[in-house]
Amino acid sequence: MKILPDHLKPFFWETEFSQINIDKNKPYIIERILDFGDLSAVSWLFSNYTKNEIKEVLRESRKVSAKSRNFWHLILEG
Repeated sequence: MKILPDHLKPFFWETEFSQINIDKNKPYIIERILDFGDLSAVSWLFSNYTKNEIKEVLRESRKVSAKSRNFWHLILEG
């Protein structure tokens, strides 16, 4: 099972961190980092998922805040 690096733990406070799987929980991970992640977390995100995977989650998610969605739309489409 592919697990997240420890430096991402603060962004998944309500979940059993060791049970988060990079492949199975991809939408959840992307949503959480886009909404709450710092520079290190975002760097990790973009090195582990493709831009298209991130854009797809951003397009389909109802969990990412409107503010974050608008910001990332400008970054990814601009």
